[in-house]
Amino acid sequence: MDVDSPPESDRGEPSGDGPANVPDWDDEYVDRVSDRLMHNYDLEKAYRVDGERFSLYGRMELHSQKHFLHPSISIGEHGSTEHLFVRRVDRVDERTLDRFVELGERLADEWIDTDEDHFSTDFTFVAVAPTIPGSIRERVAGFDGRTLLKYGYNGHYEINLIVVAPDEEELVASENADVGAAFRLWEPIEREEPGLLDLLARRLQL
Repeated sequence: MDVDSPPESDRGEPSGDGPANVPDWDDEYVDRVSDRLMHNYDLEKAYRVDGERFSLYGRMELHSQKHFLHPSISIGEHGSTEHLFVRRVDRVDERTLDRFVELGERLADEWIDTDEDHFSTDFTFVAVAPTIPGSIRERVAGFDGRTLLKYGYNGHYEINLIVVAPDEEELVASENADVGAAFRLWEPIEREEPGLLDLLARRLQL
């Protein structure tokens, strides 16, 4: 059954429920990636939306609030959401990327409530492939998927692309796809480096 709207979250920042509610994936690589994502994202297995299938779907919400004199007096609240879609493919080509971008545009139109409290919504698509062709590497690295909503008054949405070849220990990501760090299993996430949540939270800084 196709999903027509994003799953509802009853919690604020961040939305991840922790290890107890994380599914197990048959794909060892995706399962190990989920271990890095599970503290910040709500994760689902075998996710379908608008006729497309993904082995992993993740959703994370962040909220930023400004206060005047006292925390009880709020003068502004901004919300940021990331939708993460992961699919393993036999090969990645231009059509693969085109389908991701087209789906992101459709979901942006259907899922985003454009109002003054909306800061950003990201749609990040990850293709897990055997290799990364040179033309794909070039396109992904230079991809800019940001769109302003009402000239920026209602924030923006952004489509991000990531292609990873785990066996080759290679990854290419568009500029703002910070979650790409979770997919580099051959590189540890050092404690002194910003964490995934820290990287994403920067987008709420005004």
